[in-house]
Amino acid sequence: MSIMIEAEELNKTFRVPRRRPGIVGGLRSLVNPDIRVVPAVQDLSLCVERGEMIGLVGPNGAGKSTSIKMMTGILMPTSGSLRVAGFVPVYQRRELAARIGVVFGQRTQLWWDLPLIDSLRLLQHLYRVPDARHKDNLQRLRSMLELDEFIDTPVRQLSLGQRMRGDLAAALLHDPELLYLDEPTIGLDVVAKARIREFLLTLNAERGTTVLLTTHDMDDVEMLCPRMLIIDHGRKLYDGTVTDIRERFGGERMLIAVLDPSEVATLKHDESGVPILEDLPVGVRLAQAEGPRIWLSFTRDALPAHELVAWLGTRYRLRDVTFQEPEIEDVIRRIYEEGLLLQEAKISL
Repeated sequence: MSIMIEAEELNKTFRVPRRRPGIVGGLRSLVNPDIRVVPAVQDLSLCVERGEMIGLVGPNGAGKSTSIKMMTGILMPTSGSLRVAGFVPVYQRRELAARIGVVFGQRTQLWWDLPLIDSLRLLQHLYRVPDARHKDNLQRLRSMLELDEFIDTPVRQLSLGQRMRGDLAAALLHDPELLYLDEPTIGLDVVAKARIREFLLTLNAERGTTVLLTTHDMDDVEMLCPRMLIIDHGRKLYDGTVTDIRERFGGERMLIAVLDPSEVATLKHDESGVPILEDLPVGVRLAQAEGPRIWLSFTRDALPAHELVAWLGTRYRLRDVTFQEPEIEDVIRRIYEEGLLLQEAKISL
């Protein structure tokens, strides 16, 4: 079976009592509550193949954690169908637990007052992992995550980065086929983030573990996940590659060229001393200039990048040329602020 997660028109709503103001209103709320229905996930359809790494992206309240909880069997869907590793999560939660690992960045499954090694030993019995398999897995994870420096330290004394590495080991001791990560790098420093990202890439490449990652850190998605899912208000807005979303909504790109110093002296300059590049192609503008270095901003509809380099090369002697792509975080922010995907969906309808 090549499909790991299959969801069809998945919905989850919550019934929330609306409290009426005042003492009398409060009593009425208890006796005859005014219930409002809040949709958390709406018509979510998703197919994840084994071995994929997918980033689930969206603002707070978009439905990311609710989706994860339905996929683990913690929450029952209001409607729709869902199968994970061949199981219906909410009805086969125990069987599914042996096939999945879960890491919540703001929670831990480790015992707070026990040394990390004791937690990892206790989890062996909870998951009923045979001794030989547990020994091999523990040895491999101790090496990959570099746990030995703090493995005998009580969990409450670990740094956030150390605890996260311990939680990853705890989630993987029983060889899960699917790993859910909910904000795994939240609050971590640059070094700790890089170490965890490297570990996850190695895990996916060597063992084929499927990874579903929810995060606000766009660097996590860009470095780990070839595929990205964007949801907002419980609805799926986009399902595709990071490269494609940047191509469609990335706005302007930047070409940074270093001219031969002799060229700079021959250029015309405006009153503020900025060089004037004449006859720039349509869609290309001079964004910045500093000595022999110039920054040319160009849109997706302008010349292709290689043609812009050729255009420059026929007019100026170049020492160096580099390109700067828009940050994926800026792209996602633009999508939300301008409602670009919602506009696209309305147009297609």
